[in-house]
Amino acid sequence: MSNLTGNLAFTIENKTACIGILGLGYVGIPLGVSISKAGFKIIGFDVLESRVNQLNQGKSPIKHIADSEIATMIGVGFEATVDFSRASECDVLIICVPTPLDKTREPDLSFVTATMDSIAPYLREGQLLSLESTTWPGTTEQILLPYIENRGLKVGSNFYLVYSPEREDPGNAHYSTKTIPKVVGGHTKACLELGSKLYATFIDVVVPVSSTAASEMVKLLENIHRSVNIGLVNEMKIVADAMGLDIFEIIDAAATKPFGFTAYYPGPGIGGHCIPIDPFYLTWKAREYGLHTRFIELAGEINASMPQYVVDKTVRALNEVGKSLKGAKILALGIAYKRDVDDMRESPSVFVMELLRDWGADVAYSDPNVPVFPKMREHSFDLSSVKITPNSLQDFDAVILLTDHSDFDYEMILEFSPLLIDTRGKYRVRDKKVIKA
Repeated sequence: MSNLTGNLAFTIENKTACIGILGLGYVGIPLGVSISKAGFKIIGFDVLESRVNQLNQGKSPIKHIADSEIATMIGVGFEATVDFSRASECDVLIICVPTPLDKTREPDLSFVTATMDSIAPYLREGQLLSLESTTWPGTTEQILLPYIENRGLKVGSNFYLVYSPEREDPGNAHYSTKTIPKVVGGHTKACLELGSKLYATFIDVVVPVSSTAASEMVKLLENIHRSVNIGLVNEMKIVADAMGLDIFEIIDAAATKPFGFTAYYPGPGIGGHCIPIDPFYLTWKAREYGLHTRFIELAGEINASMPQYVVDKTVRALNEVGKSLKGAKILALGIAYKRDVDDMRESPSVFVMELLRDWGADVAYSDPNVPVFPKMREHSFDLSSVKITPNSLQDFDAVILLTDHSDFDYEMILEFSPLLIDTRGKYRVRDKKVIKA
């Protein structure tokens, strides 16, 4: 073990290492909370000055992270900054920036490369760099490694490089950053040892793998597994509906089998940063090897078609009561991508709202976690959340349950909605005004 390796290992073990987190969003902030609880000083980096100021004032920009958690971080020495030159102060740098798809559904690593452009001049001997952003196998070695080598640093000898995929599940009360096992792959054996040592200081179980590419593939497999299974149950929902069967009843009964079956539930599509996007990273990379990932792409097509299915069911339901979608007042219930969070990334609710608007409907929404429709790169609504009351519900021609937040009064919604489109299987009643979608 070199002196530099030993010194970094010592500062990690004694929790005197300074940790830099690059990207203070849905991954970076929960990660910072967990690291600070272990006793490390953290410098958080972000390009949004408003986000940096908010955090330095002890306020959380994320619903499921309390202000008290940010205050605890600050008490241990956390500070946020837009000054990326301070990366030189950090012994460990962890990249947690978005990796979306572009308009042609190809990987967009611009946030990763922009981050590397910002910190590259300040990389120095004795640092550990970890990428957590989801990407295609080979990214760490093909994209990050050249930045480091161009600085004259030798990875595995005087600098250390790992990939460790984020596994955040916002709003999950059963698992936290600390209790979710962490996969780590290193560019060299020394990199893996240091990366594993780092994550073991604030995560209960560390799972080492043979390389950064293997670690990158692990993340894609996890989310492709979910995408394919959700695509399967979404297709089964359409078939069951045509047969007059309740897919949620079918799934619940199948889930009583104690082996060989895992319950996945259908909805109006798939959302979040991971499942709608990550499978296409592998699809894109597979083409380099002359391979066509038909199974993955088929699941993606099915899931992407679900918002249209919901709108079609709404159109037919309105027709049954003598109304047209054009000019109809429609209330979307829940626009975050999943229950009890404020995360709008790739939310299928937004795609449903856009289709309804395109067809001439007067669209409104209610979501206790999203008081004002946020600015989004590819979606725009000038709307604020509508308060649900018996009177307000009766003002609409149809109400579409898209995200089943715990805060909704489901009995009131059922009683006072003139027409209720249920995409989440919340209502198991036989009522002609409840339409399964």
